[in-house]
Amino acid sequence: MKGSILIADDEPGIRESLTIVLEDEGYSCKAVKDGAEAIEAIDKGSYDIVVSDLKMPNANGLDVLEYVLQHSSDTLTIIITAHATIETAIQALRKGAADYILKPLDFDEVLIRIESLLEHKKLVQENKYLREQIDQEYNFNHIIGESPAMKKVYKMVSRVSQATSNVLITGASGTGKELVARAIHFNSDRSKNPFLAINCGAIPENLVESELFGHKKGAFTGANADKDGVFVAASGGTVFLDEVAEIPLNLQVNLLRVLQEREVKPVGSNQTMTFDTRIISATNKDLEEEVEKGNFRDDLYYRLNVVELSLPSLEERREDIPLLAHHFLKRYSKELKRNLKGITSEAMSAMMAYQWKGQVRELENVIERAVLLSDNEYLSVEDLPSAIRNATGAENYDMDSHKLEEAVQVFEKHHIQSILKRTDGNKSEAARLLGIDPSTLYRKMERLGLSE
Repeated sequence: MKGSILIADDEPGIRESLTIVLEDEGYSCKAVKDGAEAIEAIDKGSYDIVVSDLKMPNANGLDVLEYVLQHSSDTLTIIITAHATIETAIQALRKGAADYILKPLDFDEVLIRIESLLEHKKLVQENKYLREQIDQEYNFNHIIGESPAMKKVYKMVSRVSQATSNVLITGASGTGKELVARAIHFNSDRSKNPFLAINCGAIPENLVESELFGHKKGAFTGANADKDGVFVAASGGTVFLDEVAEIPLNLQVNLLRVLQEREVKPVGSNQTMTFDTRIISATNKDLEEEVEKGNFRDDLYYRLNVVELSLPSLEERREDIPLLAHHFLKRYSKELKRNLKGITSEAMSAMMAYQWKGQVRELENVIERAVLLSDNEYLSVEDLPSAIRNATGAENYDMDSHKLEEAVQVFEKHHIQSILKRTDGNKSEAARLLGIDPSTLYRKMERLGLSE
C-alpha cells in the first residue's frame, strides 16, 4: 500500500472518481460526503493525506483542516476549490494546508501532487527520526563511564554547552573527542542547526583553504561552482575542527582572522561573508609543544583554547572498562543479530589487564569482532585477540553475571583493594589516587564489605 487517503466531497461523482483513480494506483481510500463525516473518520482512523472540498455541508474544508492540525498533526491536507474561491484556498495554505487543487480536477495532476507530498512527508519523518536518534546518541548523559575522570568531563560538557566560547578538546586518538563535541552541540541552543565536522588532517593541503573558507567558481582547476566553506555552511550551528594541529602554518593566520572577525573571504572572491558559528576544535597533539617548535601559531592557539576539555585515556578510567565492554556487547549483539548474554570473568580479566593503546575505539573494535566470531552465550577469552588473551597482571573478576551493576561492583571492589595494597593501607593516599574524597572511599568500602 502506497498510503492511506481520506476523501471528503459532497459531490458523489468526484468522490467516486477520486477513489477509483487512487485505488488503481495502490492507495487505500475512504470517501465521505461532508466535513462532519470527515472529522468523525479522522477520530476513528489514521490517514497520510486528507483531500477535502472547500465548500461542504455541516463542516467545510477549513473546519476539516483545523481539526486535522489539532488532532492528527502528521496528516497532510489538500483543499479542493473552484476559481471563485481561490482566495479562501490561499487562506487555507496560510493556516497549514499542504496544497490546493482547482476544479475541474485533472486526475494526473492530483496523483502527482499526492505522490510529491507523500515523498516530502517521508523525508520529514526520516529527518525527525534521525534527529531523535542523534539527540539520544549524543546526549552527554548517554556517554559511557562512571569513573571520577568521566564525571569531570560530564560536568564540563554541561557547563560549556550553555556558552558560545571556543572549546579545544584534547586527548589521545580513540578517546571520543568528536562524540564529546557533538554532545556539546546537541545540548546547546544551537542543536537545531548544523553540526559540521571536518578532519583537517585528511584534506589535501591545497584544498584546506577551500574547505574552510569556500571558493568562487573558476577560482582554481576543478572549481566548477561556488561553494560555501564550513563556517558559512554551519552558520547558526557548530563547526568541529578535528586534528586542528594539521592545518598548514601558512593558513593559520587566515584562520585566526576568520575567528577574530567572524567573516570569511572565499578563495577567488573580493567579498567577505559573515557567519555565526561556534568553533570546537580537537587535537591529539600537545599544542603548547607545537607552538614551541614553531609548528603552530601561539595567537591561534590562545584563540582556539578559550576553554580546554581534556579527555582521559582508558588507562585513567580503567574502572569504566566493564561498563564500556557491556555497552558495546549489547550494541553489537543487536546490530549483528547475535544472542550474547554477557562476558566471562576470564575474558573481563584479560581486558582489564590489557593496555589499550587504541583507547575506547580499540575496545569497541575488539568487542565487535568478538561478538561476530563467538559461538557461545557468553563472550569468552578465546573470542579475544591473542594480544589480549596473553595480557597479564589483573586479578580474576567474577563477572559472569550479565547484570551491569553487579559487574561494576565486582570491579570496584577489586580495584579499591588493589589501590589499598599499593598504598600499604593508607586510605587518604588511596582516595587521592582514586580521585575521590576520603569520606567517599570509606562509604564505598563499607558498602562493598571491605574490611579495615
